Amino acid sequence: MEEPTLRPFRNLLAVCLPIPPRGVNEGVPVAPSTCRAPRHRGRRPSGFTLIELMVVIMILGVLAALVVPRVMTRPDEARAIAARQDIAQIMQQLRLYRLDNSRYPTSEQGIQALVTRPSSGPAATNWKSYLDKVPNDPWGKPYQYLSPGIRGEIDVFSLGADGQTGGAGADADIGNWDL
Repeated sequence: MEEPTLRPFRNLLAVCLPIPPRGVNEGVPVAPSTCRAPRHRGRRPSGFTLIELMVVIMILGVLAALVVPRVMTRPDEARAIAARQDIAQIMQQLRLYRLDNSRYPTSEQGIQALVTRPSSGPAATNWKSYLDKVPNDPWGKPYQYLSPGIRGEIDVFSLGADGQTGGAGADADIGNWDL
C-alpha cells in the first residue's frame, strides 16, 4: 500500500518516477529521457492561438474593405425605392377615394383630401379617412399632386433629393408614371 501523502501526486510521480508495487525494483531511478509532464489523453487544449485570431481579423478586414464601398451607395437607391412604395400606396388610396366619390380630389384639395374631408371644391359625399397622415417623401419634402396630371389622369410625384423639377440620379423626379 502506498503512503497517503503521495496519493494526490500519484499521476505526476507515475510519469517521472514509476512507483512499482512493494518489493519489486524498489529505488531504481528512471532515466531522465523518459520523464515527461502528464498529458490529458483524448483532450485538446481549448482556445485559439494568436496566429489564428490574427488570420480571422485579417479576413474580416478584407471583407469589410470590399463590402463597405458597395453599401455606401445604397442609401440613394433605398430612398428611391421607398418613394415608389409611398407613391404606390397613395395611388391605391386615391383610387379608393375615386370609387367612393366618383372623382379624384382636385389639385387644390391635394393629397390632404385623403386625411381630412375637403372643405373647399367639389364635395366628397362618401368621404372616409384613407390615410392617417400625409406622408413626406424620403428626403423630407411633401409629395406633389396634380389633377388633372401632366403625364396621366393624375400625377403623384416626388421632386427627388434636390427638390427641383427634373434632374438625374438621386435628383430625378419619381412619380406614378414610373410604377
